[in-house]
Amino acid sequence: MAHAVPRWEEAWGRYATDLGGRWSSGGTNVGFAPGQLRFANGARIELLAPFEPERNDFLARFLDRSGPGAHHLTFKVPDLDVALAAARHAGFTPVNEDRSDPIWFEAFLHPREATGIVVQLAQTPIEWVSDPPGNFPSALRARTDGTGPTGPADLLRVCHVVDDLDRAQALFGGLLDGAVVAEGGAGDVRWVDLAWPGPLGLRLVAAADGATGEVAAWLDGRPGRVRHLELVVEEPLGVTGTGQPASDLCFLGEDGPVVEIPPADNLGLGLALRAMD
Repeated sequence: MAHAVPRWEEAWGRYATDLGGRWSSGGTNVGFAPGQLRFANGARIELLAPFEPERNDFLARFLDRSGPGAHHLTFKVPDLDVALAAARHAGFTPVNEDRSDPIWFEAFLHPREATGIVVQLAQTPIEWVSDPPGNFPSALRARTDGTGPTGPADLLRVCHVVDDLDRAQALFGGLLDGAVVAEGGAGDVRWVDLAWPGPLGLRLVAAADGATGEVAAWLDGRPGRVRHLELVVEEPLGVTGTGQPASDLCFLGEDGPVVEIPPADNLGLGLALRAMD
């Protein structure tokens, strides 16, 4: 999951200090700087900031147009040629294929075709690691009782609200091989949880047939929109910006009480936090 931000440092307080994400890898490229943070269960978030936009302004334009928030979902594939052939056979038109880096081949599905979010398909033979920047924060959020720092969070899944659940399942569960591990609904909301061999899952949420309400309000005419990341956190109410119960749109009640940080308080990407056992 890539979160577009104006500067890495603007998100470090939340993801590194509050939630315990540790530096995994990062650097600079033409037009953008990716910095990945790893959580306790191995799941990662990529903070994507502009770099030398005068050479390539795609990310700067995204931030100017949409503001900070969810930018893309990355799916690593064993063979990019096979993945692109399957995508084309399924009716998609991959764009921006790039093999200029011998250890990173990539292509993308446009959000118009991919339920409102950029989908990156990537083939790489290695796991990239690098040293953290000198100003990366090492301190973690303190426990409320003063007994020391809180532990790092688990990043469980991305919640992606869509206008067509069947179409979204065809993409993420069909083309991209996600396995259905849970599904359900309540009132006007239906949801499906998908999982892959890695630690990060995806929850697809849609309105029940013909229903209007919070799903439609959140989508605001879009085919899909990432709403939040779900994490399991030590002392979630100690995280700055929490305190309100999560919206019914999260529909996470089966996992216990959840509090949320709205997108406006996390650079355009909401967080749903539930307590560790």
